[in-house]
Amino acid sequence: MSHSTAYDIVVIGSGPAGQKAAIQGAKAGKRVALIEQNRDVGGSCVYHGTIPSKTLRESALQIVRFHSTNEVFEFKMRDDIKITSLMKRLNHVVKAHGQFMAEQIGRNNIDRFHGRAQFCSNREITIHGLDGQSQNLTADIIVVGTGSSPRVPDNIPVDHEHIFDSDSILSLVYLPKSLTVLGGGVIASEYASIFALLGVQVTMIDSADRPLRFLDKELTDEFCGAFQDSGGTYLGEQKIKEAHWDGYSHVITTLENGETIESEKLLVALGRIANIERLNIEAAGLSPTNRGLIPVNEQCQTMVPHIYAVGDVIGPPSLASCSMEQGRRAVCHALGLDSGVNPENIPMGIYTIPEMSSVGLSEQEAIENFGGAIIGRSKFNEIARGQISGMTIGLLKMIADPEGEQLLGVHIVGEGATELIHIGQMGLLHDVKIDSFVENIFNFPTLAEAYRVAALDITKQRRQ
Repeated sequence: MSHSTAYDIVVIGSGPAGQKAAIQGAKAGKRVALIEQNRDVGGSCVYHGTIPSKTLRESALQIVRFHSTNEVFEFKMRDDIKITSLMKRLNHVVKAHGQFMAEQIGRNNIDRFHGRAQFCSNREITIHGLDGQSQNLTADIIVVGTGSSPRVPDNIPVDHEHIFDSDSILSLVYLPKSLTVLGGGVIASEYASIFALLGVQVTMIDSADRPLRFLDKELTDEFCGAFQDSGGTYLGEQKIKEAHWDGYSHVITTLENGETIESEKLLVALGRIANIERLNIEAAGLSPTNRGLIPVNEQCQTMVPHIYAVGDVIGPPSLASCSMEQGRRAVCHALGLDSGVNPENIPMGIYTIPEMSSVGLSEQEAIENFGGAIIGRSKFNEIARGQISGMTIGLLKMIADPEGEQLLGVHIVGEGATELIHIGQMGLLHDVKIDSFVENIFNFPTLAEAYRVAALDITKQRRQ
């Protein structure tokens, strides 16, 4: 039997969930090992997903701002624009973030291992290195945070040159003239709106009647309007029969109804699957759910009490912010430490153009739970800051109880939504009444004034 190195905690995966789990363990004075199959720490969040897509988004918004000042500047985008020229800051941002995380891991004396992890038993893990060598680690506590990968159907041959998945889309060399996006979820909607704003002819195709169905319909209606205004097309309630590169200039997507869509490039964004296939979790006494996830309880603890799973491998909400907290709380629970009050009213931020964000109950949930609701609305085009900054596409929707006194939820679409939502989040956490948003003064001119306008809208509707 090969020699094993013993640790108190072994964490598999260095994305947002794994990184925070490892740091929490180290801060508790434990000997911690962190295994990552990629050369650098950070996972898909840093190198393929969250940070790269938001960097491209920022460039797209800056270009639009230039366009809006065409009375001052003569501005025309080159026809053969390279994606890299839109993302000059990306390498800097990614390098800085990766370096910060690596330093934090080093500062906390966490041992890093580069290779692919596989369970030998419920306490022993083999790391297969890229050099063909392997080594074994044992641990009292094991945390699985291996993230997820794009889900690609068998009938769509992703080649990362003409047909891309959400991890490879930003390896495009040039901005295409046209792009078909398969899917209507978060990743599909974010990329579709970004590329449309950059002047690409974008067609989104999905089986649902509207994108982002889990969001309030008023928000997605605003998003769809803005997407169409920028030249985008949404084809809902459609099923894909097949897609292929024609060998010359276009990707041909065929729908089940026989319709075909031609585009220069295709993005497959039909969700993601948990990275557990090569982990051999069965050797640890674990079995995946029928959705390919690792089942856990509220503490992120699996059926094997000393093994925890966090982040995308346990399913929704699959938000980096939640994954970080899951990693921290899992290790606190494993070590018997107080992890604090369970987080409530976690905001959701979606970086489409325009942004969308929500916290608390939806209008429908409020009606179901309270027998009714009063809704206050504030449109950004009626707010001075919205007009000044040219951010006139936007809506803040405030949900109150049937008496119009208790704040139950906030839903926002418009630039700044993901920042603005935190006022509503704090209001929910501290049981702030609707009248408080009316009686207190907000800076003028700011988008935050929308809270006061929406609250006034609610007070007008109270029963006399």
